[in-house]
This record gives sequence, structure tokens and C-alpha cells, in this order.
Amino acid sequence: MDVGTDLVEIVDAELVEVGAQPAAGRPTATPFVDHNTVLRPGEELPTAAEGPRYTERDLYVSEETARALDEAGGDETGPRGSVMRRFRSWCTNEDRVAVPCTTATYTEYGRHLMGHKLKVATIRNYMSLIRTSMPVGKQPDSSLYLQLLKDYRTKNKRASRKKQAFPITLPYLVPMMRAAEADDRPIGWRDAAMFAFGYRFLARRIEDADLDIEDLDVLDDRIVVWLLKDKTHQEEEQTLTLHDRPDLDLVSRMRRWLAHLADQGITSGPLFRHVLKDGTVATTETRQKTATVRGDYLRGHTVNERVQLWFKKTGLVTDGRPVSAQGLRAGGATDLAEHGATDEELEEAGRWAKGSPIPRRVYVRPAQQKKHDPFAKIPVYGQAAAESEATGTR
Repeated sequence: MDVGTDLVEIVDAELVEVGAQPAAGRPTATPFVDHNTVLRPGEELPTAAEGPRYTERDLYVSEETARALDEAGGDETGPRGSVMRRFRSWCTNEDRVAVPCTTATYTEYGRHLMGHKLKVATIRNYMSLIRTSMPVGKQPDSSLYLQLLKDYRTKNKRASRKKQAFPITLPYLVPMMRAAEADDRPIGWRDAAMFAFGYRFLARRIEDADLDIEDLDVLDDRIVVWLLKDKTHQEEEQTLTLHDRPDLDLVSRMRRWLAHLADQGITSGPLFRHVLKDGTVATTETRQKTATVRGDYLRGHTVNERVQLWFKKTGLVTDGRPVSAQGLRAGGATDLAEHGATDEELEEAGRWAKGSPIPRRVYVRPAQQKKHDPFAKIPVYGQAAAESEATGTR
């Protein structure tokens, strides 16, 4: 049948009464219903004759829309991209279909990750990214994998332990920024601006890396940031004000970096970019050998590496917790908590979900415990007697 000329009748479901026979001389009227059909009292069942009759125009999208759908569905950059590449590779080795995958394949891959003794939080994150990468309506059932994960958590207690990033508070941040700027090179200007911004913005590393120049309004005493979405606010844009302070010197550091971009004709697009050894801002064309799917945007991993580099060069040491870009966010939150910020103030500053337990559990409570030791109320054994003997009192 030529879809372009003939009418196409689509019936989602047929409702058939067992044993029913059509009245003599009357054609059978096929009910036209599906699981979303809603009838009011007294209404008759709609029939196919009353239903819509579709033509080719109703079924096809344009070439432009098809390309847009391909681009939207193929966005596998950042963490999602690396997770899906590993999943696809595993599926190829196991002779399984990756997209859309079956529930059995999904469950088996979950057990595969557990076999590598990964952290529970890491496995949850990977499996969630895989599931949401499947086509709409074809996502696998996660109940079996979660059943396995529950047992895995019980048998591997260390796999549930989360190691928080070392908080890069101001006593660490300021020396790092000064070290980055010591050689007075563009890459150091970029890093110092990025560190100051990440601390004040309480940003996740990918949020820093995803910003465009147009998202910022740099004023004399503050920076106004427009954020389309973040991890917590997926459907809600935000306008945030970052007030400057003398130790951060955020405005002047950002202006110096933006001026360097402008000198090279860059006034829009990615805010933080790759810089070559000669100070030239790299583009996808000038670094073909190292270009990534993120184009001119920095990878989150690159932000991580720059934080680790300047922390090490400054000669700073940690308490055993790992150094990463997350430390900028943790550092700002820790400084706030240690100087009396409430749960609600932290929640707003870090854009955590309303009522999130993270500000109190990770920042406020440790800050309070650091200041207050209940055992300090107990006199040191033998100290009172020694003092009495020294003063001649009893």
C-alpha cells in the first residue's frame, strides 16, 4: 500500500465482547480504544469509523527534526559517555544487545560491576546512567539488580563507605591561586579564576566546565551567574549572585581571564578553555590530536587535574582524604559551616535540594564536633591532685 496516497487506519486496541454477534444487516463497528480511553456515564464506545484517519504527513518528521533527534539522543559526553562506552564494550564482548538492553543484560552487568568490588554509590550511579540512556519506554527493570546490590552491600561493608573529598578551605585555596599566578602566564590566570569561582559558586566541577561567557555578568563587586540547570534543578533555571571578597579577588581574576579571551577574539562560548604553552587559547582545530567530544569545553577530569597539580606544587598536605575538584565545593561549604552557617543557608548556597541531609551530615555536624569535645568536661586524671599539691591546698 502506498502510504503517501491511501489513508492509514490505526487502531490501538480492540474491545471484543466474548460471544457477541453483530445484528443482522449491520456491519461490525470495531471499538477504537486504548488504555487511556476515558468515557463519561452514558457515552458509547468510540468506533474505528469515528477515529482519526492518518496520512503520511501525520507519521513522518522532517529531515531537520530527525537530525535534531539524533543529536539529542546521541549525547554521550561526560560521565554518561564514559559509562555507556564501557557498557557497550562489555555487551559486545558478551554478544549482547546494548541499546535497548534487556532486563537480563542490565542485571548481569550490575553483577559484573559488583564483581569488580566497586563502591555501592559508584555502581548505583553507573547503573542509573545506563538505564536513563535507553530509549523512552524501553528501560530495563531495575528490581533484580537492586536485589543483588542489597546483598552485595551486606556482604561487602567497605563497599558502602564513602570517602569525602578533602575540603579546600581558604587557607589552602589562597596559596593555590597565588602559586598558579606566580609565573604570570595565561594558564595560571585561568586556573586562579576557575578556583576562586568554583569555591564561591560551590560548583560541581562539570558545572564550572559547562559555563559559557554569556552566562556571566561581571560587575565591580560581584558576578551574576545564569544557570540553566544543575544536578538538583533539572527543569529550573537560576540566577545567582556571587559577592566578591578581598581574599578571593574573584572579580579581578575573572576579568583578567576574560580580557585574555577577548584579546584573541573570543567573546562567547565556553568560559574555561584549554590553553597552549605559548598562552594561546586552544581550539578544536589547533589541538586535533587531543580534541575530545566536549570540543572547546574543558572536561571535568581536566579541572580535577589542575586542582591536584597546584595543591601538590604548593606543598600542601591532607588528612588522608583525596584531593579533587570536588574539594572546591567542599571547601566553601566547610568554611560556611565552621563559621556558623545554618543548614538552610548551606542548602541555598550549594543548591542542594530542599531538606537535603547532606549540608548537616557532611558539613555542619563535623564542624560542630570539631569545636566541641564532650570529653573535655572530664578532668584529666591526676591533674587535679597534682595542682592541689603544687598550690598546697587540699
